[in-house]
Amino acid sequence: MQVKSFFDKDTATISHIIIDETTNKCAIVDPVYNFDLNSGRLTTTSPEELIGFIIQHNLSLEWILETHAHADHLTAANYIKSQIGGKIAIGDGIKQLIEYWTPIFNTGADTPKSGAQFDKLFKDKETFNIGNLEAKVITTPGHTPDSISYIVEDTIFVGDVIFMPYLGTGRADFPGGSAEDIYDSIQKIYALPDTTKIYMCHDYPAKGENPEWISSVGEQKEHNKLITKNTSKKQFIALRNARDKQLAVPRLLLPSIQTNIRAGKLNDPDGNKISYIKIPINKI
Repeated sequence: MQVKSFFDKDTATISHIIIDETTNKCAIVDPVYNFDLNSGRLTTTSPEELIGFIIQHNLSLEWILETHAHADHLTAANYIKSQIGGKIAIGDGIKQLIEYWTPIFNTGADTPKSGAQFDKLFKDKETFNIGNLEAKVITTPGHTPDSISYIVEDTIFVGDVIFMPYLGTGRADFPGGSAEDIYDSIQKIYALPDTTKIYMCHDYPAKGENPEWISSVGEQKEHNKLITKNTSKKQFIALRNARDKQLAVPRLLLPSIQTNIRAGKLNDPDGNKISYIKIPINKI
């Protein structure tokens, strides 16, 4: 297995391409669409970088894997599928988010509650293949109720459940989020062998420093600033909840959520053939 990672500076997001070198089949994890909030302009610099790599290396895209419906970037899953194929997958818990958010955005007409806009809704412990690579899904809720992680060989792709040790973990104050659930989810990760590589979805380096996105179970258990192997659930919940009270609403929360629960599809155009991002007033 080979993993190629791409850092989107604007959203501090890392997208990964998982490659089975025996078949040239691959999967993308957490692709980013480029959205400028001030202008409302949607561009494709980041997804085209992924697509270009796949084409240049004669790979065949089998899966576009979402770890959850992100609140800090729009997913490029639907765009990538339209260009080079691949099945879009996310955790079955997405139905809970659709149920919560669709009435707020009033987008029931173009956001199926069943999750049919995704090609596959994964449940806990399901397995699937990327070429000859066997991948396993584990549910890791807490950041969001639909959060899942993908285990491939000695590597796990964790989305936002955990960050590099100096950052700690993802926040737990989104709808359906829970610090208690994050703690339980991380115990699943910590139960893996210490040598298991952990690929992150985000990093926020200080000015002048390069982003990092690979850690290990052993490193996290010893050095994570919020949850080591010795941290009790009570201690973690207190730390996580205190931290969340200091955090602002993500800049792209509203554009991201309404797009991501549709697998990256835009709103159905109005009569003037223009798609719109909806901003509900006094609902967040």
